Amino acid sequence: MIRALIFDCDGTLADTMPLHWLAWQEVTGRHGLHFPEERFYAYGGVPTRDILRILSDEQGVEIDPVAVAKEKELAYRVHLPRVQPIAETVDIVRAMHGKLPMAVASGGMLPVISDVLEHIGIRGMIDAVVTSEMVTRQKPAPDIFVEAARRLGVDPRHCRGYEDTDLGMQAVRAAGMEAVDVRTLRDIRSLSPAALSRAS
Repeated sequence: MIRALIFDCDGTLADTMPLHWLAWQEVTGRHGLHFPEERFYAYGGVPTRDILRILSDEQGVEIDPVAVAKEKELAYRVHLPRVQPIAETVDIVRAMHGKLPMAVASGGMLPVISDVLEHIGIRGMIDAVVTSEMVTRQKPAPDIFVEAARRLGVDPRHCRGYEDTDLGMQAVRAAGMEAVDVRTLRDIRSLSPAALSRAS
């Protein structure tokens, strides 16, 4: 029995990835780092500072990953007013509000994720927000989803996790949760309300 729902944020609840990519282009260009778009999407859910450490080590470019991560988040915040909700998952949040406890488990930073949830109008419906600075091991490790379940007071085996990347899906499954791939969930947009209800 599913007793709680846990959502990733970027690419799952909010259509932020193209805007994050714009910020990444600006910051990596400034620091002489090569970061192809395909690789950016493959790293969905990995904290910015960790990606920067990987790029720095691989390319021999000396940077302060924490400081540059802050630059990237500032560059992203400029685009925040352009963020749109992902209807398929936000509709589930609205439908389940007051019926099941819900959390967000995101590889982003708390101030930014909180602002995104406020912007798309669902922050008050989310009972717990767990972000990268609250756990040691990041996705695809299960820690962030396990912590979200703990804060909701629900065994992970009774949670359903929503993700939009392969790394995120690995994390949900490693936590012992039922996993929903939002990339396929979005394909049901044209289904009837009854079918959408069954999918949620």
